[in-house]
Amino acid sequence: MSTQIFVNLPCHDLPKAKAFYEAIGYRNNPQFTDDKAACMVVDDTIHVMLLTREFFGSFVKKPVADTRQVVGAINCLSLDSREAVDDIHSKAVKAGAKSGGDPQDMGFMYSRAFEDLDGNHWEFVHMSGMPDQA
Repeated sequence: MSTQIFVNLPCHDLPKAKAFYEAIGYRNNPQFTDDKAACMVVDDTIHVMLLTREFFGSFVKKPVADTRQVVGAINCLSLDSREAVDDIHSKAVKAGAKSGGDPQDMGFMYSRAFEDLDGNHWEFVHMSGMPDQA
């Protein structure tokens, strides 16, 4: 069995957050979705768990960061092409994300960034010369 990752994110408005992630192409898994959480499937090994701030707070002892004000993490995923990076960035901005600015092109790596509706920072990269990527 492959290792799976579940990125857990607090959100201010669960239905809007769920709609945002559906708009960028992630699929909802209703088995792990209710009025406090939504499981958004990136692929077979990566899931984004959207949790109401109150529910998120029930799992931790520290205060829940307001990611609209501070950055707690950069979530970075690789994609198969530069076009795929541009495509997800375009979909995200169209769905209400705040763009992280111009593309970063370092020759061997191309990336775009955005903040989701709750200010969570995402970067998507295409790296040439990496295994399984041209």
